[in-house]
Amino acid sequence: MNLLCRLLREEDGPTAVEYAVMLSLIIMVCVGAVQLVGQTTQASFADSRDQIAAAIGGGGS
Repeated sequence: MNLLCRLLREEDGPTAVEYAVMLSLIIMVCVGAVQLVGQTTQASFADSRDQIAAAIGGGGS
């Protein structure tokens, strides 16, 4: 019975849940940012690749 009363009084459980929710939100934001940066970087490298290919193929001497 003492254990049950102590568990009901302690606030460690809700605090842990709040931290878990905050951590999951932070992780979701980080994943979204990495995907966005990855898409932008991929487009930039594709543009650079196309420009280099055009310079090599079209420059001819």
